[in-house]
Amino acid sequence: MSSHTFIAVDLGAGSGRVIAATTDFQKIELEEIHRFDNPGTELPGGSFWNIVGLYRDILEGLRRAVEIHGDRIVSIGIDTWGCDHGLIGQNGTLLGMPHQYRDSRFEGMAELMHGLMPEAEIYRHTGIKTNFYNSSLHLLAEAHKKNPALDAAETLLFIPDLLAYWLTGRRAVERSIASTSQLVDPTTGEWAWPVIDALGLPRKMFGEIVAPGTVLGPIRDAVASFIGKAGIPVIASASHDTASAVAGIPLSEGQKLWLSSGTWSIMGVETKTPVITAESFARGFCNELGVNKTVRFLKNIAGLWLIQECKRQWDLDGESIDYATMTRMAEAAEPFSAFINPDDEVFASPGNMPEKIRKWCEKSGQKIPADKGTILRIATDSLALKYREVFDHIKAFTGTTFDQLNAGGGGIQNEPLCQSTADALGIKVVAGPIEATSCGNVITQMVGTGHLENFEAGRELIRRSFDFKTYEPHQSADWNAAYERFKALV
Repeated sequence: MSSHTFIAVDLGAGSGRVIAATTDFQKIELEEIHRFDNPGTELPGGSFWNIVGLYRDILEGLRRAVEIHGDRIVSIGIDTWGCDHGLIGQNGTLLGMPHQYRDSRFEGMAELMHGLMPEAEIYRHTGIKTNFYNSSLHLLAEAHKKNPALDAAETLLFIPDLLAYWLTGRRAVERSIASTSQLVDPTTGEWAWPVIDALGLPRKMFGEIVAPGTVLGPIRDAVASFIGKAGIPVIASASHDTASAVAGIPLSEGQKLWLSSGTWSIMGVETKTPVITAESFARGFCNELGVNKTVRFLKNIAGLWLIQECKRQWDLDGESIDYATMTRMAEAAEPFSAFINPDDEVFASPGNMPEKIRKWCEKSGQKIPADKGTILRIATDSLALKYREVFDHIKAFTGTTFDQLNAGGGGIQNEPLCQSTADALGIKVVAGPIEATSCGNVITQMVGTGHLENFEAGRELIRRSFDFKTYEPHQSADWNAAYERFKALV
């Protein structure tokens, strides 16, 4: 069988990649074509993304892909982080550079929004808890300062939608990325008009929402001229990177519990209907939309950020330690000597993470870690126990028991954390693939172009293509005792 190549554009908040996925539909092989930085930029008026620079790097990646793969290229799909967006005016131009989700304009907006509509009611309409990064707050900030761009805007497009518009000329909003905004009804998959109206946002800019796998159209002539090939269709992949990651984890019937593990971790379950209750609201769970008309009922958790920030600080101190060495140091340290709450806001910002961990232990009356290995062990143990807490809530809110966690993403390369997760949860952890996001992006393209019958076939293709490692739980009373101590502290 001849091979076909699908191009995944995968953008993160720090870097981006153009990846070629070549397949004979028995296996997939991934090849990184182009990698580039995605730094935020501070300008008068706030923090912005260099969206034009990103687009130019995408074009360069596509040009290189055409040089290598030529006529084998079937389609292109884009996934990015959630929430951030641009506004398109009457003549099709971008009305200002897109802000970053950490831009300070969100400050004070939650209180203002909840005065217009109580948070519990917003949650009832959208299934999303209010977080500083939600599009709702950032759009409300623009409305509050009477930004004329809101009235001039014809279309709101999220970052992957905006880039797809520049590639194809079609304006459409992909459903999974829209669902991160706190402005979409997870039951209908359409705009949550009661919330939009309560915030005083112009209805006219909320346009067509399309399902993952929708063919948006062929690339524009100008794009084709630059990259050297015409007619390539752009597919609205699962455009939110977490939606793509979950699509790329080969969940099977009855085993729908997943973990997207990386700088930040997200744990959840793939369901057919949203879970919107007073209890899920109180615990900060969200309902985002995925592929194949599914809902991702999930909770965001601090992830390997804690360990990455420790490494960064030690590098700044002139003590460069690679991750493999750090892993061995953590394994050699005493377990359960102390715990932190990984989701405490003190750990959310960069800067001297080792000292923040020490101070948290001191403030909570625990033994202060005296060496690097103990600091790393505390971070690893605490993260695994935080996973246990979220796992217990998922079981309670869904009324479901699980005997397997499917984990994907770069974080699964931390094998001690995978084993600790199995031990803490008391269930098997199946880890793989590392490139879950790109895999989910490309199988969505394959379904959208008709090369695969459905997402089940896509997940089976991923299962055949990559190595997976299984971590069996070690039945130990020590983990249960540690969890009780952890809960008492956090």
